[in-house]
Amino acid sequence: MEQTEGIIHRQLVDYIVAGQGDFYRLAYSYVQNRDAALDVVQESIVKALSKSDSLRRPEYMKSWFYRILLNESMNHFRRGRRLVPLEDTLADRAAPETDPGLRLDLYDALERLDLKEQTVIRLRFFEDMKLEEIALATHTNLNTVKSRLYKGLRKLRELTGEELNDA
Repeated sequence: MEQTEGIIHRQLVDYIVAGQGDFYRLAYSYVQNRDAALDVVQESIVKALSKSDSLRRPEYMKSWFYRILLNESMNHFRRGRRLVPLEDTLADRAAPETDPGLRLDLYDALERLDLKEQTVIRLRFFEDMKLEEIALATHTNLNTVKSRLYKGLRKLRELTGEELNDA
């Protein structure tokens, strides 16, 4: 049993090292601050490594870790640490790839969605997760995930006036 836990722990370390950029991007999408996102990722990694013995099957590592990361991101978001000086927020933003107005409209509209809808949309489109993986990561029924995705996309269309790809 200890040998299996050691193997899973090593696989987890490899997974974390390989995916740290993706983890940061998701955390940043919640907290909108570079340092806070790094803190969220660090806390998630510490929790995951300390609880690696609770992961019994390596094929669920991605959804298991994303559940931890989402919980840490939402906890940080809920604690109200999201308030940062405008100068810090502007310095942290990445340069837009296309028309800046369109990009800001989409992110602003995403922030206006219910937190559960935001989570599904971020995981589906920013992290390229399958709906089944999202259901596992959020401990949510697959049909509920689909409902939140389509409801959120419909709201985004209304808020931005743009057509978005559904999946």
